[in-house]
Amino acid sequence: MRLLIIRHADPDYANHTITDAGHREGEALARRLAALKLARIFSSPLGRAQDTARYTSELTRVPVETESWLEELHELRMQTGPASGYMAWDLHGHVVRADPARAVNGVLWEEDGLAEPRFPEVVDCVARDSDAFAEKLGFKREGGRYRIIRANRDQIAVFCHQGLALTWLAHLLELPVLLVWAGFWLPPSSVTTVLFDERDDIWATPRCLGLGDVSHLYAAGLPVQPAGIKANFS
Repeated sequence: MRLLIIRHADPDYANHTITDAGHREGEALARRLAALKLARIFSSPLGRAQDTARYTSELTRVPVETESWLEELHELRMQTGPASGYMAWDLHGHVVRADPARAVNGVLWEEDGLAEPRFPEVVDCVARDSDAFAEKLGFKREGGRYRIIRANRDQIAVFCHQGLALTWLAHLLELPVLLVWAGFWLPPSSVTTVLFDERDDIWATPRCLGLGDVSHLYAAGLPVQPAGIKANFS
C-alpha cells in the first residue's frame, strides 16, 4: 500500500477554504494524481482540505471519504513562553535542537510553552487514530511494526493538514515528534509518499519514499506558496 499524505492547497484560513492560488494548485495536483489510479480518497472535514480533495475526486471519480481524525491539531497552540500563539510544530527549531537528546527523550514537553499535559495526549491520540486507520486498511500495528492482516496494493490519497501530517509521519516512521516538527515543513498541496514495505507475508514497515513533493506545481508553472514558513522563505 502507498499512502499519499497531502497537505491542503494554499489556505484561506479566514474563510475556511483555499485561495485563488490554492485552487490552481488543486487543479494541478488532480492532474498528477489522476495518473496513479487511486483506490480511495480520504479527507479531513475542514473546508481547505475538502476543497483541495474535490478537484482530485471529480477528475478521478473516486469519492471523498471524510475522516474526523484528520482535522488540524488546533489543541497544540502554545499558550505560554516566548513562542506563545504559535502552533507546537512552529516552535523555533533552535529551541528544540539546542539539546536534541532531550527532544528525543520527551524532556522538552516540560519546557515553556510545551509544558501542557494536553500536548502529549493529543500526540498519543493521533497515534491511536493512525493505528485504527491502518488496521482498517489491512495493517495491524504491533510495537513499531505492522502485521499484515490482508494484502493491500492500493494507492490511497489522504488530504489533511501540516501539523496533523507531521505528527502522523513521526508515528508511522518511529521518529521523535518534536524533531519532526522542528525539522520538516510541508508546502501547500505537497505530496508525501509512505510505502508499507512488505518484505515477507507477515510484517510491513512504513518507509517514506518522498517528502513534500511539489513537482505538480513546477509542471504547471506555479510557485510554491510559503504558508507555514515563519521567516526568510524567499
